[in-house]
Amino acid sequence: MALERQRDKAVLSLGEKIAQAGRRRFVGREAELRLFREALGDPDTAVIFVYGPGGIGKTSLLAQFEAIAREEGLSCLKVDGRNVEPSPDGFLAALRTAVPAPVFPQERALDALARYAPGVVMIDTYEVLEPLDGWLRSEVLPLLPASTKVVIAGRNPPSRPWRSEPGLADLTRLIRLRNLEPEECRSYLRARGVPEARHAQALAFTHGHPLALCLTADLLALGGEGQTARPESSPDIVGELLRGFIERVPDGAHREALEVCAHARVTTEALLRATVPGADAFELFQWLRGLSFIEAGPSGLYPHDLARDVLDLDLRWRNRERFREVHGRVRAFVVDNIVQASAGEQQYHFMDLLFLHRHNAFARPFYDVKSLGRAYAEPASPDEHPRVLEALRRFEGEGSAEIARQWLQRAPQSFLAIRNQDARMIGFTLCLVLDEPALLDASSFDPALAAASRFVQARGGLRPGEQVIYGRFAVDLERYQELSPVFDVLAAVYGSRWLTDRRLAWSFIAMQDPDYWRAYFLYINHRLEEAADFVAGGRHFGVFAHDWRAEPALAWLDKMAERELAEDMSLEALRDAPLEPLVVPSESEFAAAVRQALRDFRRPDRLAASKLLRCRLVLGSAGGSTGAERLQSLILEAAKSLRGSPRDRKAFEAVLHTYLEPAPTQEAAAERVDMPFSTYRRYLAAGVERITAWLWERELHGSAAPEAPPGARRPN
Repeated sequence: MALERQRDKAVLSLGEKIAQAGRRRFVGREAELRLFREALGDPDTAVIFVYGPGGIGKTSLLAQFEAIAREEGLSCLKVDGRNVEPSPDGFLAALRTAVPAPVFPQERALDALARYAPGVVMIDTYEVLEPLDGWLRSEVLPLLPASTKVVIAGRNPPSRPWRSEPGLADLTRLIRLRNLEPEECRSYLRARGVPEARHAQALAFTHGHPLALCLTADLLALGGEGQTARPESSPDIVGELLRGFIERVPDGAHREALEVCAHARVTTEALLRATVPGADAFELFQWLRGLSFIEAGPSGLYPHDLARDVLDLDLRWRNRERFREVHGRVRAFVVDNIVQASAGEQQYHFMDLLFLHRHNAFARPFYDVKSLGRAYAEPASPDEHPRVLEALRRFEGEGSAEIARQWLQRAPQSFLAIRNQDARMIGFTLCLVLDEPALLDASSFDPALAAASRFVQARGGLRPGEQVIYGRFAVDLERYQELSPVFDVLAAVYGSRWLTDRRLAWSFIAMQDPDYWRAYFLYINHRLEEAADFVAGGRHFGVFAHDWRAEPALAWLDKMAERELAEDMSLEALRDAPLEPLVVPSESEFAAAVRQALRDFRRPDRLAASKLLRCRLVLGSAGGSTGAERLQSLILEAAKSLRGSPRDRKAFEAVLHTYLEPAPTQEAAAERVDMPFSTYRRYLAAGVERITAWLWERELHGSAAPEAPPGARRPN
């Protein structure tokens, strides 16, 4: 018996020895292995079709299938598409190589195949043989004995006949391979000798993708103590994985589409139309849809996690300028969606903006990018109000619950329930939008609003038409105020309001543990303001605030754009960032500043000293690289608004020839507009008054962006 075992070892080929070693490293796939074992004894299963992206482990799984089949005493015939010319003759030639030699010489290949009657036929790398798909189904499979099991493995899903053709579909089982589970990954890493302390890093990089796991294990097992598994420091691994996901791209437009798809949270035809100009967005979308590593979800297309990381990292590594360009195009599309969407859609589109912050290592822990879009906010229903009060009693005490009860009586529609995909409430917030009278009224029963009112008054108060937005309560029903997907939704709820509420002067958010949240709010440029802190029910609350007149929505968005791609950011740098002083003029002070700006219109050096440059009017505007240029652009826009009606045309001409394209003297200006001097002066005064009113409206309310009430949409 011992001699027989030695003889068996002696005749073991090197290929078989390598295969055995590979099988010893195999982990996971218990459901797939169970399905194959069951199929071997199931007369109603003829074909098992395995598919998934490159490197997902299809070939390794087929090796396990083969071992199981041989244990059951079944013969296996294997064909690898990589070694086959994709033609009937090429496939038959491969069969001649695969089938034992005595069967073939005098017979047609298909007749010999039928007579050989293998227990299992395995065809790997089927994507190469897809041109033969119809021939294989109609000519090859029907000749096999009914007991033969056919296993096909390829990157792409099976063609429609495998899934819908009567008879064939009934006998075909589909296996879509996905990444390994975390515990399966850890088992593999332990088997490869990777220290436990490095497992979390490896899982974060690979997302459980088998090829990535194998390459990372090589790196960590053989590297020194300082070796890391950061993809950005491993371009060779990234390149190997990239080749595994996609071997060729038709042209530049398709490569751009792939870059955009990797960068955006979800990809739609509209996104491709906006970011790949001049290309056929429909064709690009269909091409992406057919790639093995691209998933189709209710809202659009998205890559597998590792494929996304690899594509994004490869672009950032080889062409940083192009990476920033793609980021800018995607971001512009997202912001435009937020601003133009209906109130019910804005929250959803803001999730796309949050997703773009994943490239900032400082901000990455703040957002659960995998859960973005899976929860949403909408007004809480009356039968949920008791749950709101009960949660506040539990987390904040009876004092907060009593304040909430009064708010439920006064503004029940402002309580927003955060729901998961099953529509179950998992958290809530009270989103208050208040003008000065409402703020003063709330001060009588809510210490948070009393402190906010004092804070605002000490900084000039609210001007007519201005409002504050106050995030009064922010609660995850299980984790209270710890970072969770609930707070991703809250970021979208409040962020969309901040960007689109034209009347917004201040925003406030109260948190019970401000130190825990300090880094998060500094990142989004909200500072802890002790003067707005308050005590409710014996508990102290910190308040984070932002002055939207000092840094309007456009300026805030520009700052966030810089931070999204920042590579070195620290809490100290954010905390010590200087704050530029804001000018909040009265209406009469503003009018005087406009008159002076008109006189200085042709003198940028003097215009640069205008008080208006430190007003919301200019800080929140586009139109030039300097404040003086932006102010000039605003004055021109205001003046041109006078040309809309015949009544204002003369006023425009008076302003034009006095300030914008000035004549040497006012008398000469009157001659140019062909008016008596007194009439010219009257029209000039009217024009200045109209321009001032136009600019004052902008100062108070910002640009004409649509407003966004605090409703929400349910994810698609």
